[in-house]
Amino acid sequence: MGARGHGLSAPTQHGEGRPRCPARGCPRSAQRSRRVLASPSAHKRFSELLPREQRDNACSARVPGSRVLTLPELRANPFRHRICRVFSTAEDGDDSLSFEDFLDMMSVFSDAATSDIKSHYAFRIFDFDDDGTLDRNDLEKLVNCLTGQGEESRLSSAEMEQLIQNILEESDIDKDGTINLSEFQHVVSRSPDFASSFKIVL
Repeated sequence: MGARGHGLSAPTQHGEGRPRCPARGCPRSAQRSRRVLASPSAHKRFSELLPREQRDNACSARVPGSRVLTLPELRANPFRHRICRVFSTAEDGDDSLSFEDFLDMMSVFSDAATSDIKSHYAFRIFDFDDDGTLDRNDLEKLVNCLTGQGEESRLSSAEMEQLIQNILEESDIDKDGTINLSEFQHVVSRSPDFASSFKIVL
């Protein structure tokens, strides 16, 4: 995918001729959620993650993934590490976020993002090995994230196998043993609460 670009061209991909963001004339994507960008709260939250001496140049700085994970909105999220990985465009894979990356993340998780955009990114977050499909290993990691790793909540091998089989029977339309993006979006389209639950509020 190259530099771990976000991969969804219309709403999120960085481009030329962009408007400017609130600080230091930093460029941003023209089609991001107006609701996120209308308020300075996103820039303020991003700046607060930086050392004080870097805050005046927030738009050219990158926040380490470990700092992003201190946000209360992400701290308890079982997919927090995957969220940083998916939205980071860092060349060296350190999961750091630029202000652009941060805006993209907040736009996708905002109420203004469409179900198609949200499901696209949910699929990428759940695709732990980044191979473009959800296979049994991805589904097992997904279930473990949702149920927790504690002794009381962990599923037995038989329970895990049965649950994964049930998921594939419901979602794997072409019966190739994996779930692709279109299959995932088909399942999500039948879940009316998905868009409202897939959000982070600043």
